[in-house]
Amino acid sequence: MAAVSLSIAAGLATIELNRPEALNAWNRALGDELLDAVRAVADDDAVRAVLIRGAGRAFSSGADLKDIGGREATPEGVPDLRRILVESYHPIITGIRHMEKPVIASVNGGAIGIGLSLALACDLIVAAESAYFLLAFVNIGLVPDGGSSIFVPARVGFARAAELALLGERVSAQSALDWGLINRVVPDAGLPAESEALGRRLAAGPTRSYAGSKRQLNAMVYGRLDEQLELEAAIQQEMASSDDFAEGVTAFVQKREPAFRGS
Repeated sequence: MAAVSLSIAAGLATIELNRPEALNAWNRALGDELLDAVRAVADDDAVRAVLIRGAGRAFSSGADLKDIGGREATPEGVPDLRRILVESYHPIITGIRHMEKPVIASVNGGAIGIGLSLALACDLIVAAESAYFLLAFVNIGLVPDGGSSIFVPARVGFARAAELALLGERVSAQSALDWGLINRVVPDAGLPAESEALGRRLAAGPTRSYAGSKRQLNAMVYGRLDEQLELEAAIQQEMASSDDFAEGVTAFVQKREPAFRGS
Protein backbone atom coordinates (compact mmCIF):
# COMPACT_ATOMS: atom_id res chain seq x y z
CA MET A 1 0.00 0.00 0.00
CA ALA A 2 1.31 3.44 -0.91
CA ALA A 3 2.55 5.57 1.98
CA VAL A 4 1.08 8.64 0.26
CA SER A 5 -1.94 8.80 -2.01
CA LEU A 6 -2.74 11.50 -4.55
CA SER A 7 -6.06 12.28 -6.20
CA ILE A 8 -7.23 15.20 -8.35
CA ALA A 9 -10.79 16.37 -8.91
CA ALA A 10 -12.06 19.66 -10.33
CA GLY A 11 -8.69 21.36 -9.96
CA LEU A 12 -8.18 20.30 -6.33
CA ALA A 13 -5.35 17.87 -5.61
CA THR A 14 -5.60 15.89 -2.37
CA ILE A 15 -2.38 14.49 -0.92
CA GLU A 16 -3.05 12.02 1.89
CA LEU A 17 -0.42 10.65 4.24
CA ASN A 18 -1.32 6.98 4.32
CA ARG A 19 0.38 5.19 7.20
CA PRO A 20 -2.58 5.21 9.60
CA GLU A 21 -1.25 2.22 11.55
CA ALA A 22 1.80 4.35 12.45
CA LEU A 23 -0.17 7.59 12.88
CA ASN A 24 1.39 8.72 9.60
CA ALA A 25 4.92 8.79 11.01
CA TRP A 26 7.54 9.71 8.42
CA ASN A 27 9.66 6.84 7.18
CA ARG A 28 11.75 6.69 4.01
CA ALA A 29 8.80 5.64 1.83
CA LEU A 30 6.52 8.39 3.10
CA GLY A 31 9.19 11.04 2.62
CA ASP A 32 10.01 9.88 -0.91
CA GLU A 33 6.38 9.58 -1.98
CA LEU A 34 5.38 12.89 -0.40
CA LEU A 35 8.18 14.65 -2.25
CA ASP A 36 7.05 13.03 -5.51
CA ALA A 37 3.46 14.13 -4.85
CA VAL A 38 4.44 17.72 -4.04
CA ARG A 39 6.50 17.97 -7.21
CA ALA A 40 3.76 16.37 -9.29
CA VAL A 41 1.02 18.79 -8.22
CA ALA A 42 3.36 21.78 -8.54
CA ASP A 43 4.06 20.88 -12.18
CA ASP A 44 0.48 19.92 -13.12
CA ASP A 45 -1.36 22.81 -14.77
CA ALA A 46 -4.67 21.06 -14.06
CA VAL A 47 -4.08 21.46 -10.31
CA ARG A 48 -5.20 24.85 -9.01
CA ALA A 49 -5.15 24.18 -5.25
CA VAL A 50 -3.77 21.47 -2.96
CA LEU A 51 -5.12 19.83 0.21
CA ILE A 52 -2.82 17.81 2.50
CA ARG A 53 -4.36 15.53 5.13
CA GLY A 54 -3.62 12.40 7.14
CA ALA A 55 -5.46 9.09 6.99
CA GLY A 56 -6.80 7.60 10.19
CA ARG A 57 -6.46 9.12 13.66
CA ALA A 58 -3.67 11.66 13.08
CA PHE A 59 -2.30 14.17 10.64
CA SER A 60 1.26 13.00 11.40
CA SER A 61 3.04 11.84 14.54
CA GLY A 62 6.42 13.03 13.25
CA ALA A 63 9.53 11.12 12.28
CA ASP A 64 9.48 7.33 12.58
CA LEU A 65 12.28 6.67 15.07
CA LYS A 66 12.53 3.02 14.00
CA ASP A 67 13.18 4.13 10.44
CA ILE A 68 15.80 6.69 11.51
CA GLY A 69 17.68 3.97 13.35
CA GLY A 70 17.87 1.97 10.13
CA ARG A 71 19.11 4.81 7.94
CA GLU A 72 22.66 5.66 6.96
CA ALA A 73 24.96 6.64 9.83
CA THR A 74 27.82 9.13 9.94
CA PRO A 75 31.44 7.90 10.21
CA GLU A 76 31.01 8.39 13.97
CA GLY A 77 28.16 5.87 13.95
CA VAL A 78 25.28 8.24 14.76
CA PRO A 79 22.15 8.72 12.63
CA ASP A 80 22.81 11.06 9.69
CA LEU A 81 19.88 13.35 10.43
CA ARG A 82 21.37 16.15 8.35
CA ARG A 83 21.28 13.99 5.25
CA ILE A 84 17.65 13.01 5.85
CA LEU A 85 16.68 16.64 6.30
CA VAL A 86 18.57 18.00 3.32
CA GLU A 87 17.71 15.23 0.85
CA SER A 88 14.12 14.45 1.86
CA TYR A 89 12.46 16.90 4.22
CA HIS A 90 13.74 20.24 2.95
CA PRO A 91 12.65 19.78 -0.69
CA ILE A 92 9.12 19.01 0.54
CA ILE A 93 8.95 22.11 2.71
CA THR A 94 10.42 24.47 0.11
CA GLY A 95 8.34 22.79 -2.60
CA ILE A 96 5.16 23.75 -0.75
CA ARG A 97 6.32 27.29 -0.04
CA HIS A 98 7.45 27.97 -3.62
CA MET A 99 4.50 26.22 -5.25
CA GLU A 100 2.48 28.81 -7.17
CA LYS A 101 -0.76 27.36 -5.81
CA PRO A 102 -2.48 27.65 -2.43
CA VAL A 103 -1.91 24.69 -0.11
CA ILE A 104 -4.23 23.78 2.78
CA ALA A 105 -3.38 21.50 5.70
CA SER A 106 -6.39 19.63 7.09
CA VAL A 107 -5.35 18.51 10.57
CA ASN A 108 -7.02 15.74 12.53
CA GLY A 109 -5.47 14.28 15.68
CA GLY A 110 -1.84 15.17 16.29
CA ALA A 111 0.46 17.29 14.13
CA ILE A 112 3.76 16.49 15.83
CA GLY A 113 7.40 17.26 15.07
CA ILE A 114 8.00 17.20 11.32
CA GLY A 115 4.24 16.65 10.99
CA LEU A 116 3.70 20.07 12.51
CA SER A 117 6.40 21.53 10.27
CA LEU A 118 4.55 20.14 7.26
CA ALA A 119 1.28 21.74 8.36
CA LEU A 120 2.99 25.08 9.03
CA ALA A 121 4.59 25.07 5.59
CA CYS A 122 1.11 25.22 4.10
CA ASP A 123 -0.67 28.50 3.42
CA LEU A 124 -3.80 27.75 5.46
CA ILE A 125 -4.42 25.30 8.31
CA VAL A 126 -7.87 23.96 9.16
CA ALA A 127 -8.05 21.78 12.27
CA ALA A 128 -10.60 19.55 13.95
CA GLU A 129 -11.63 20.56 17.46
CA SER A 130 -9.82 17.54 18.90
CA ALA A 131 -6.59 18.18 16.98
CA TYR A 132 -3.43 19.22 18.76
CA PHE A 133 0.01 20.55 17.86
CA LEU A 134 3.34 19.62 19.39
CA LEU A 135 7.00 20.46 18.79
CA ALA A 136 8.09 17.17 20.34
CA PHE A 137 11.78 17.42 19.39
CA VAL A 138 12.96 18.53 22.84
CA ASN A 139 11.35 15.46 24.40
CA ILE A 140 14.00 13.25 22.77
CA GLY A 141 16.88 15.71 22.98
CA LEU A 142 16.55 17.22 19.51
CA VAL A 143 15.73 20.69 18.16
CA PRO A 144 12.93 21.89 15.84
CA ASP A 145 13.47 21.16 12.16
CA GLY A 146 11.58 21.10 8.87
CA GLY A 147 11.36 24.90 9.01
CA SER A 148 9.44 25.02 12.29
CA SER A 149 12.08 27.27 13.85
CA ILE A 150 11.03 29.97 11.38
CA PHE A 151 7.38 29.05 10.79
CA VAL A 152 6.36 29.06 14.46
CA PRO A 153 7.80 32.47 15.47
CA ALA A 154 6.53 33.96 12.22
CA ARG A 155 3.00 32.94 13.18
CA VAL A 156 2.94 33.35 16.98
CA GLY A 157 5.96 35.44 18.02
CA PHE A 158 9.05 34.70 20.09
CA ALA A 159 7.45 34.08 23.49
CA ARG A 160 5.11 31.35 22.35
CA ALA A 161 7.66 29.92 19.93
CA ALA A 162 10.09 29.53 22.84
CA GLU A 163 7.37 27.85 24.91
CA LEU A 164 6.61 25.36 22.15
CA ALA A 165 10.29 24.62 21.45
CA LEU A 166 11.55 24.42 25.04
CA LEU A 167 8.63 22.84 26.90
CA GLY A 168 7.47 20.34 24.28
CA GLU A 169 3.85 20.49 25.41
CA ARG A 170 0.66 19.93 23.44
CA VAL A 171 -1.26 22.94 22.17
CA SER A 172 -4.97 22.34 21.62
CA ALA A 173 -6.66 23.37 18.39
CA GLN A 174 -8.51 26.19 20.15
CA SER A 175 -5.33 27.53 21.74
CA ALA A 176 -3.53 27.26 18.40
CA LEU A 177 -6.32 29.31 16.83
CA ASP A 178 -6.22 31.90 19.62
CA TRP A 179 -2.45 32.19 19.26
CA GLY A 180 -2.61 32.60 15.48
CA LEU A 181 -0.77 29.34 14.77
CA ILE A 182 -3.64 28.06 12.60
CA ASN A 183 -6.53 29.59 10.65
CA ARG A 184 -9.74 27.71 11.47
CA VAL A 185 -11.16 25.14 13.90
CA VAL A 186 -14.19 23.07 12.91
CA PRO A 187 -16.14 20.20 14.53
CA ASP A 188 -14.40 16.86 14.10
CA ALA A 189 -17.14 15.40 11.94
CA GLY A 190 -17.10 18.43 9.65
CA LEU A 191 -13.36 18.57 9.00
CA PRO A 192 -13.30 16.68 5.67
CA ALA A 193 -16.21 18.62 4.18
CA GLU A 194 -15.01 22.02 5.46
CA SER A 195 -11.45 21.43 4.21
CA GLU A 196 -12.60 20.23 0.81
CA ALA A 197 -15.02 23.15 0.46
CA LEU A 198 -12.19 25.59 1.15
CA GLY A 199 -10.00 23.73 -1.34
CA ARG A 200 -12.67 23.89 -4.03
CA ARG A 201 -13.16 27.60 -3.36
CA LEU A 202 -9.46 28.24 -3.89
CA ALA A 203 -9.35 25.99 -6.95
CA ALA A 204 -12.10 28.12 -8.52
CA GLY A 205 -10.36 31.39 -7.65
CA PRO A 206 -7.72 33.65 -9.24
CA THR A 207 -4.70 31.36 -9.06
CA ARG A 208 -2.27 33.95 -10.45
CA SER A 209 -3.31 36.27 -7.63
CA TYR A 210 -2.70 33.49 -5.10
CA ALA A 211 0.74 32.85 -6.58
CA GLY A 212 1.61 36.54 -6.40
CA SER A 213 0.48 36.74 -2.77
CA LYS A 214 2.62 33.72 -1.87
CA ARG A 215 5.65 35.34 -3.48
CA GLN A 216 5.06 38.52 -1.46
CA LEU A 217 4.61 36.64 1.82
CA ASN A 218 7.63 34.45 1.16
CA ALA A 219 9.78 37.50 0.46
CA MET A 220 8.58 39.39 3.54
CA VAL A 221 8.33 36.58 6.11
CA TYR A 222 10.37 33.62 4.80
CA GLY A 223 13.18 35.33 2.90
CA ARG A 224 15.74 33.44 5.01
CA LEU A 225 14.02 30.06 4.83
CA ASP A 226 16.85 28.27 3.01
CA GLU A 227 19.43 29.60 5.48
CA GLN A 228 17.28 28.60 8.44
CA LEU A 229 16.76 25.10 7.08
CA GLU A 230 20.51 24.69 6.74
CA LEU A 231 21.04 25.95 10.30
CA GLU A 232 18.40 23.52 11.59
CA ALA A 233 20.10 20.62 9.82
CA ALA A 234 23.53 21.51 11.19
CA ILE A 235 22.31 21.86 14.78
CA GLN A 236 20.15 18.75 14.50
CA GLN A 237 23.22 16.76 13.51
CA GLU A 238 25.00 18.08 16.60
CA MET A 239 22.09 16.85 18.70
CA ALA A 240 22.19 13.43 17.02
CA SER A 241 25.67 12.96 18.48
CA SER A 242 24.58 13.80 22.02
CA ASP A 243 24.05 11.42 24.92
CA ASP A 244 20.72 13.13 25.55
CA PHE A 245 19.41 12.08 22.14
CA ALA A 246 20.43 8.46 22.75
CA GLU A 247 18.71 8.60 26.14
CA GLY A 248 15.63 10.30 24.69
CA VAL A 249 15.14 7.62 22.04
CA THR A 250 15.78 4.81 24.52
CA ALA A 251 13.28 6.28 26.97
CA PHE A 252 10.72 6.70 24.19
CA VAL A 253 11.06 3.06 23.14
CA GLN A 254 10.91 1.90 26.77
CA LYS A 255 7.94 4.22 27.46
CA ARG A 256 9.55 5.95 30.43
CA GLU A 257 10.65 9.45 31.34
CA PRO A 258 14.13 10.30 30.01
CA ALA A 259 16.97 11.18 32.37
CA PHE A 260 18.76 13.96 30.48
CA ARG A 261 22.23 15.09 31.61
CA GLY A 262 22.95 17.90 29.19
CA SER A 263 25.67 15.96 27.39
